[in-house]
Amino acid sequence: MEVIAKSTFIRQTPRKLRLVADQIRGLEVQKAVAILENLNKQAAKALLLTLKQGMGNAINNFNLDQNSLRIKSLEIGQGPIYKRWRFVSHGRVHPIQKKTSHITFVLEGAEAEKKKTKEAPKKKDKKVKEVKKDGAKN
Repeated sequence: MEVIAKSTFIRQTPRKLRLVADQIRGLEVQKAVAILENLNKQAAKALLLTLKQGMGNAINNFNLDQNSLRIKSLEIGQGPIYKRWRFVSHGRVHPIQKKTSHITFVLEGAEAEKKKTKEAPKKKDKKVKEVKKDGAKN
């Protein structure tokens, strides 16, 4: 079964995100999480958050086994560009482009085995013997 996790409008350039995404594409989820946690790149944080979101969806919503999850595909798309201007001397300006990205994970895994719930055994009615105040039994 496939599970999709998306993050949109990430304030990181797609080029920088793709450098990190290429390292984890096609791996098992546990290995990818270990790589992203130890990678010294800011783009790794955004990818790790999205990956954990997809893992949570797969485990809780779709009842998939955590150990069988792997990254089927990982796409980094171009988001909108915020255009700003840097004013310089003599009335001129330099354009500044603040680029954004969209992250899409597709995770694949096998369904977890359903745990069989045991029915509670029926309680037997125990006869309680009454005790009188003077200590004699009925």
